[in-house]
Amino acid sequence: MNKRKLEAKDLFKLQSITNPVISPSNKEAVFIRTEMSEKDNKYYAYLYHVNLETDEETQWTHQKENISSPRWSNDGKYIAFLSNREDKNQLFLLSTKGGESKKLTNLEKGVTSFNWSPCGKKIWFVAPLKEGANWDDEPKKEENKKPEAYVVDKMKYHADGVGLLPQDVYRQIGRIDLETEEIEQFTKGNHQHSLQAVSYDGKKLVIGVNREENQDFSFKQPIYLVDTETKEESLLVDEDGYFGGASFSYDNQYIAFVGANRTFQNATHAEVYVYNTQTGLKEILTEGIDAPVGDYAGGDLQQGSSAPNVVWTKDNHLYFQLSSMGDVRLYFASLEGELYPATPENEHVYGYDIANDGTFALGTISNSVFPGELFRLNLTTGERKALTSFNEKLLEEVELVEPEAIVYKGAKEWDVHGWLIKPAGYVEGKKYPLVVEIHGGPHTLYANTFFHELQLLAAKGYGVLYVNPRGSHSYSQEFVDAVRGDYGGGDYEDIMAGVDYVLSEYDWIDKERLGVTGGSYGGFMTNWIVGHTNRFKAAVTQRSISNWISFYGVSDIGYYFTPWQIGADMTDIDKLWDASPLKYAVNVETPLLILHSENDYRCPIEQGQQLYITLKGMGKETSFVRFPQSDHNLSRVGLPNLRQTRLEQITGWFEKYI
Repeated sequence: MNKRKLEAKDLFKLQSITNPVISPSNKEAVFIRTEMSEKDNKYYAYLYHVNLETDEETQWTHQKENISSPRWSNDGKYIAFLSNREDKNQLFLLSTKGGESKKLTNLEKGVTSFNWSPCGKKIWFVAPLKEGANWDDEPKKEENKKPEAYVVDKMKYHADGVGLLPQDVYRQIGRIDLETEEIEQFTKGNHQHSLQAVSYDGKKLVIGVNREENQDFSFKQPIYLVDTETKEESLLVDEDGYFGGASFSYDNQYIAFVGANRTFQNATHAEVYVYNTQTGLKEILTEGIDAPVGDYAGGDLQQGSSAPNVVWTKDNHLYFQLSSMGDVRLYFASLEGELYPATPENEHVYGYDIANDGTFALGTISNSVFPGELFRLNLTTGERKALTSFNEKLLEEVELVEPEAIVYKGAKEWDVHGWLIKPAGYVEGKKYPLVVEIHGGPHTLYANTFFHELQLLAAKGYGVLYVNPRGSHSYSQEFVDAVRGDYGGGDYEDIMAGVDYVLSEYDWIDKERLGVTGGSYGGFMTNWIVGHTNRFKAAVTQRSISNWISFYGVSDIGYYFTPWQIGADMTDIDKLWDASPLKYAVNVETPLLILHSENDYRCPIEQGQQLYITLKGMGKETSFVRFPQSDHNLSRVGLPNLRQTRLEQITGWFEKYI
């Protein structure tokens, strides 16, 4: 059978299989399947059940909605989940014996997250609440409400994907009685609370809350152990950085969580911590590994995917994800110091759960030519079995190209890791153009995972080079930190060294027909490249940064991200300007397409506007495409039709100029 070439519109045929959760009996599980509807121009996520004794798979929800966060009750009789079927996410309950799901909450601002009480009669939840209000007397949404002025008195007042942050609204923890449906508010005060874990005896919670009055320059959320009856608190951790994702061991003696301090600001590797509730001592289980705990892979599939930070087994062993050398693997750890990978190389474990007896895992797993399905993994033998095949039909239809892993010397003679994809339908002896793709972050990574955009470029007849320059995760702490204070320096050298490497090693690449593209940090780097070299015949910059001076004040993270990454604030305008691609616009000779989302608060659209008007005013070859109703995540979870348009714009620009 001759396979056809992959197309942009195949986005609508890709299925995202995520969020496996094993039942307490280890005999069944649930997971989520997400699809994009071309007709409705929306995403729909459905709850599925799988019998782990027979492998029989059953769809449990069918409404056009987004299901998220499925959780089993401790007796395995119910599944609770969040659904946006009535706009805001609300809490629903579904009997595992069948029947319709029951709506448990009707809160004005929805429910953020939840955890079962071990008794199975109550559910703890987190939901936004107006200052001084109660959930049972929240005002209902007013029709034809007049617009009101938004008074800003904080620096953290807007966020990408949200817009202006609700004022005088705070996330509070509450619990709902499943029999009476009465809600009791547990936390109070003008603070943002998170609920991370409930002990197996129901007596303790792990919560996160920062009670500092001014949090503009506070980058932490202290974690507390709280008595559910007396509300007495004991502090687990209180230091700058991210700490969270806590989980109790089955005997309640230990609490595991993941944390990254601010030693290297947002480039610091995350570690697995374990707190002993009896001794009050903390230890770091992963300090012997020079790689970050968690999943930092970039991509354009796996919508709605989330994975637990850590999972315990009943014999007090732990499992977690680790980003390592371009992979995201499942790792095992014991309290005695054992530490080793539980899944192989060359793949992306983007979701998982562990049977409580430690005998098997469920994993949602992808690789470079495999969009991802649900697998059962034998943790003793390493054997695996596919439980789903939702993407099988598409894989039978389209030609995908296996990337070749490469390693070369970058700046300072450091090893740089990347991949090269040959064009689909490659013919020996023929010359082909090459497109260089640059990831965002910069502290993310290209991984051994499916990336529709990269395969699409190959289908259009391009070779594709994508690498992990310094600043990328999954390598050493020194490597990921090396980009800070050196944007456009060693990272630029790493990328261009990769171009030189493949041109010297692969004679099928036409060195006169090179293109470059990237988004966010990758957009910054694309802008930087075309201002510093004329080697590329065409470039596409996406959701980019062009001017660090204006970025400082307009981005939702600008005022702190800029000093972290560039090493300067508004007291050192010269340093910010020297690091700004806009300064070098006069040097640009490469035709540049500028793509930007109108509701991007991370890299606001004025960054693209400045670059476009400057280049256009200089008579440069450029074009500007604006995407309405879209934020910084357009390429991942944006409106489906605009995601397709974006891909067509990229490939169309390269077809025109390369």
